[in-house]
Amino acid sequence: MTSEFLEWYLKPIIWTAVTLIILIIFRLILKSSARRIAKKTNKNEGRTRQMAKYINVLVSFIAIFALLLIWGVDYQNIALIFSSVFAVIGIGLFAIWSILSNITSGILMFFYFPFNIGDKIKIHDKEMPIEAVIEDIKAFQLHLRTSENELITYPNNLILQKPISLIEKDVIN
Repeated sequence: MTSEFLEWYLKPIIWTAVTLIILIIFRLILKSSARRIAKKTNKNEGRTRQMAKYINVLVSFIAIFALLLIWGVDYQNIALIFSSVFAVIGIGLFAIWSILSNITSGILMFFYFPFNIGDKIKIHDKEMPIEAVIEDIKAFQLHLRTSENELITYPNNLILQKPISLIEKDVIN
């Protein structure tokens, strides 16, 4: 019984172990790269943890897909399952596209946004120009504090579409 078990399952077990080790190393590399970028660009710890969550989700999807292939699930069935799941998710996200847009913008801002928490900025919006200090950068929006102590939440997807001027660096500290 034991030899039959090993004969049937030894290769998948070995490939599972190798795949999991590779994915753990891949996750560590991605997280350390995100931490290094955060440290180099002075991002706060909360934003770095948020990016780590996104990395965990990405690696989890890759792991599920790889393990299904290793254990012999027919790739056509996997494609059918994933396309069905993503179709349902896509329909759901289409209905709430602004949330996806803001999360994507939040990820882009983590790597490319030249301003940090504490910087005083001016958003050149034709209808409503805003001059405020960046109080926090969340997954969906920026929290801006005006000189009148008014808290403004500004969506991440809009912040990437508007021209911004740096008025003063690191006002809070």
